[in-house]
Amino acid sequence: MTKEEVLDIAEKVYGECNWHDSALAHLEQFAQLVAEHEREACAKVCEDIGRAEEMQAIGNDYAEAIRARGQE
Repeated sequence: MTKEEVLDIAEKVYGECNWHDSALAHLEQFAQLVAEHEREACAKVCEDIGRAEEMQAIGNDYAEAIRARGQE
């Protein structure tokens, strides 16, 4: 998630603000943790779908692709 995306979301919650550098850093870290948590939840859904033998490779591929988004 980019700094601009974090600021756009924060503006929807808090309105227009001038963020102090340390507060912005904490906000960005929080947003990254939330995104990581959501990616993992989505990846687990894909793995669960892949429990059926014929879907296992596809589910695992999707789970891997979702987790990789956090490495970009």
